[in-house]
Amino acid sequence: MNKSELVSALASSTSLTQKDVSKVLDAFVGIVGETLKKGGDITLVGFGSFKVSHRQARTGRNPKTGAPLQIAASKVPQFKAGKALKDAIA
Repeated sequence: MNKSELVSALASSTSLTQKDVSKVLDAFVGIVGETLKKGGDITLVGFGSFKVSHRQARTGRNPKTGAPLQIAASKVPQFKAGKALKDAIA
C-alpha cells in the first residue's frame, strides 16, 4: 500500500476528506521525524514504538574489490511492533 492508497482507505473509514487525511498523515510523519531527531521516543500502545538506535563504527568490505573500509557510527530510526499489531498479523 502506498501513501495515496492509505489516504483513500483512511478517508473512506472516517468522515474526513482525502485532503484532510493527507494533511494529518503528513503532520504525523513530520512529528515522528522531528521527535526522533531530538532523541525522543514515540509509543503508540497496541501499535508499536519508534526510537533512535545507535550503530557503532565498524569495518566493512567493498563488495567489488574486497578491500576493507571503515563505516562510521550512525543513528538509525527503529520501529518495534506492539503486541496488538503482532497478534493481528499472526
